[in-house]
Amino acid sequence: MARSKARVYTCCALTLLCVVIIIVCIAVFVRRQESPSVKCPDDTYPRAAVAADSGRCSEVGRDILQRGGSAVDGAIAALLCTSVINPQSMGIGGGSMFTVMDRFGNVKIINSRETVPRMFKPDLLKSCPKTFQLLQGGQWIGIPGEIRGYEKAHKLYGKLPWATLFQPTIRLAREGFPMPEVQGRYVQKIDKNLSQTLWDLYSDGDGNLLKTGDTVKFEKLADTLEKIADQGADAFYTGQIAEDLIRDIEEAGGNLTVQDLASYRVTVTDAWAVPLGEYQMYIPPPPAGGIILSFVLNIMKGFGLNPASLTGEQKTLTYHRYVEALKFANGLKKYIHQQSSSEEMARKFTEDSFADRIRSLISSSTTHDPQYYNMTQYLDSMGTTHVSVLAEDGSAVSVTSTINHIFGSMVYSPRTGVILNNELADFCGIADNISPGEQPPSSMAPAVLKSQSKTLVIGSTGGSMITTGIASTLMNHLWFGKNLKDAIDTPVVFVNSKNALKFESKFDENVIEGLKALGHNQEAATSFYNVVNAVEKEDSCICAVSDARKKGKAAGY
Repeated sequence: MARSKARVYTCCALTLLCVVIIIVCIAVFVRRQESPSVKCPDDTYPRAAVAADSGRCSEVGRDILQRGGSAVDGAIAALLCTSVINPQSMGIGGGSMFTVMDRFGNVKIINSRETVPRMFKPDLLKSCPKTFQLLQGGQWIGIPGEIRGYEKAHKLYGKLPWATLFQPTIRLAREGFPMPEVQGRYVQKIDKNLSQTLWDLYSDGDGNLLKTGDTVKFEKLADTLEKIADQGADAFYTGQIAEDLIRDIEEAGGNLTVQDLASYRVTVTDAWAVPLGEYQMYIPPPPAGGIILSFVLNIMKGFGLNPASLTGEQKTLTYHRYVEALKFANGLKKYIHQQSSSEEMARKFTEDSFADRIRSLISSSTTHDPQYYNMTQYLDSMGTTHVSVLAEDGSAVSVTSTINHIFGSMVYSPRTGVILNNELADFCGIADNISPGEQPPSSMAPAVLKSQSKTLVIGSTGGSMITTGIASTLMNHLWFGKNLKDAIDTPVVFVNSKNALKFESKFDENVIEGLKALGHNQEAATSFYNVVNAVEKEDSCICAVSDARKKGKAAGY
């Protein structure tokens, strides 16, 4: 009997102890939530952050995180917001590429890039221009994958209800807002003769184009987003929205069908991991441009770069080697076309041994003719948006989204409020033929870098300038010792498809002259589209930077 009582007392004591431990843990957790133990500098955040290409959309993503949303929830909300703040860059008429790291460090790629429709002009690629120009018209439209990508990402990683992610943007689109400077800049370039429907969207009652500061509304898009929020992604790919969208595309000379929309599928794969110093860099495989980015960085890390690499004559040599690496990268771009290479070949481009061999071909004293780099002429592209998110639990999202060129195909669907992509233009100069269901090659390279103590979520926009933006930032931050903001702000040199160098304003004139002396050709640069948005966690504090080139501003808490 006494033994039985002792057991009862022991069980009660253990139960009480467990209750006390639970209460203490909850109290500690609540206390940490109310006042983080680590005091972070004013320009950093203790818990989570979002870097989109506008302050408003970064705040939308941050608010979703604060409401208990996942990193994916915050990213989707920020992307939807961007579709009205910067509709010239992306929207639900385009496609995206997610690199998602969960709280355990597992990284997946969600690929919802546009695809070739079942019917297209047989001689489409013969109409590709020889030099870059905006390719407008319905014949260049690929099957949009954006909403299916959000759906898949949310099913795998979402926490908040689907409809919750849409509400901030629906409100913005319906109520209107002052047109931001960046959107206003591109609206003024709309040609009424080439796109009457887009002109009508952006014109006032007197037929004049709206300008920066004027109130802009996207009421028809708000209706479409509301249906998608209420009914799910199927509302976009089947039913009335799909029928209305296809009708408008047909009237614009496009070839998409309701069957194309209904049959679109997203792919989910493991990310490719590439060692980069103390980090593992996680990138999307082809048709994304991750292998091009890793190739350039692998070449450059073999030169033992450090802050001294940017002093005196050493700076010119560093940039000479860098632009030589970019020239070789141009020669590899044809291999990210799905029909041009196997996975085995593509993976070789990410290996140190391949970079070592190419590095041995770089001379310190001269450059070479285009043939030396195994060049293939292709069209430079532009546009896109990028969002980087780091959540409280350590999960992260790096996502790049695009409709390709500025305002995509310039085809606006008045029945749905959707601006359509011109993604098939990305085959120009890369492929001799295309096939239904194929995805065009892309420079998009949303990346997550992870070490034992640090996480860096990074990506860029700007079409062909994406590699330039990310590589420049990573070299300046990881190897040259600059903080994240200064690394992003550093003026860049872009090597175009003809291997000519274009220098951003305020680039070091001494280096420019030094590169000319080594035989590099220079072309005048009118515009730079490289925009890097990044979030980094180090020592329990989070630094988030949205590129000032697009008037961006990050947000966190």
